[in-house]
Amino acid sequence: MNEFRTLIGDTIERLLADHATKEVIQSAEEGVWPKALWQALEENGLTRLMASEANGGGGGTWGDAFVLLTAQGRHAAPVPLAETLVATWLLDGAGLPLPQGPLTLLTGLTLNGDKVSGCARNVPWAEEASHGVAVIGDGPDAQVALVPLADAHKTHALNTAREPRVTCTFDAVKVALGPAAQAGSMELWGALMRACLMAGGLQTLLRDSVTYANERKQFGKPIGKFQAIQQQLAVLATQTAAAVAIANHAADRASETDDVAFEIAVAKTRIDDAVNIATSISHQVHGAIGFTYEHTLHLTTRRLWSWRAEFGSGRDWARHLGREAIERGADALWTYVTAR
Repeated sequence: MNEFRTLIGDTIERLLADHATKEVIQSAEEGVWPKALWQALEENGLTRLMASEANGGGGGTWGDAFVLLTAQGRHAAPVPLAETLVATWLLDGAGLPLPQGPLTLLTGLTLNGDKVSGCARNVPWAEEASHGVAVIGDGPDAQVALVPLADAHKTHALNTAREPRVTCTFDAVKVALGPAAQAGSMELWGALMRACLMAGGLQTLLRDSVTYANERKQFGKPIGKFQAIQQQLAVLATQTAAAVAIANHAADRASETDDVAFEIAVAKTRIDDAVNIATSISHQVHGAIGFTYEHTLHLTTRRLWSWRAEFGSGRDWARHLGREAIERGADALWTYVTAR
């Protein structure tokens, strides 16, 4: 980790330790916006990390954003930091203005001239964001759209983590447009964003499960001394290590090139599997107390279950990988994979 990443890592860890407490997270699940947390992130310039310095940002890369996203995942911070990072990155590349405050991401829209229509489902934090960002079209004709949310018809819902997910319906809403500087759909960049968040969440499951196994005593000794528990924790550790490694690799690859669909698909698929295994183990290690609302375990596991389903499930991305492998043919598979 270079000096810049160490600096932003130390900064966000300090901010989230102070402002993303259990009480703040549970209040957010009841609909209270964590104003102090968001303000602290903005004041430290973290929400615009990936925008260019000329546009008031930090000039950071996806590799730098990985530091922030995994920290957000570890702390289950209930704000759209991840969405705002991706939105400002896309807007900056398209030469569009960066609105103040939180932003969100939109999919499922169509463009007619300078107006968008359609239904964007499961939009994160749409009530707190003034604008959403969409990538419409593909290839050299792809456009980034800055979409005002005030004119959308909104249907409110919550995901498993009790984070707001809103269905936004647009009918010929005028937008600001700019050419997409980055190849790739919103689903692609959203999948990378969620993969990094989940990698951080898995780190918290491992830490908390090991701590609990060393503290909880049964038959006169910590349960972590029993071989069966040690085996489960070893599996949890390997799943976490694999998830962090593949998410980090995908983020670093995205810092270097737009040709990153393979790495992102692999990351989302692999981390989906890791979440299935790791959440099961962590709840088994914690036993009954892990299912209580008073304990903090569910604050992470519910977010992991929600994030894995967004911007394409692991099964969706596995199908994508399978189709690509078939199209390239059997003889090209090994060469293609090892060349990455």
